[in-house]
Amino acid sequence: MTANLGKAILAGTGAALALLGLYFGLLTLVSGWDFTLEQFLTFRYFVIALSAGFGIQVGLFVHLKALVQGARNQGVVLATSGTASTAAMVSCCTHYLANIAPIIGAAGLVTFATQYQVEFFWVGLAFNLAGIVYISTKVIQATKEHAKCVAVA
Repeated sequence: MTANLGKAILAGTGAALALLGLYFGLLTLVSGWDFTLEQFLTFRYFVIALSAGFGIQVGLFVHLKALVQGARNQGVVLATSGTASTAAMVSCCTHYLANIAPIIGAAGLVTFATQYQVEFFWVGLAFNLAGIVYISTKVIQATKEHAKCVAVA
């Protein structure tokens, strides 16, 4: 059980760092390092909370999967909230795509994303929280069921 918990913590930490890496990589690619650092410092609480929430979900999912070898539906929740987190984090750089937007015809989308940037962060956090609560309840249920099986054996 301890090895599984260690694996879950490692997976969660890795997922959170990977999401941060994606954030820094995409933003630096689009707008350069100075802008990336400025945006991170401005929105650091959102960015860190989103990546931490995603990491927690991954850790819980890995732990749940170790408890129950057939956890299927929880993967959908993890994918959905992870996508929302990534989209919220990346939204902070979309307004700098306005330079090339006329070429791809997406000026309206860029303007929309820029105007509601903070709201996107809050939506991402809400998806994170919902995912954490959902997977946590499944972990609690699986732990109780596992305890019953161990007591019988």
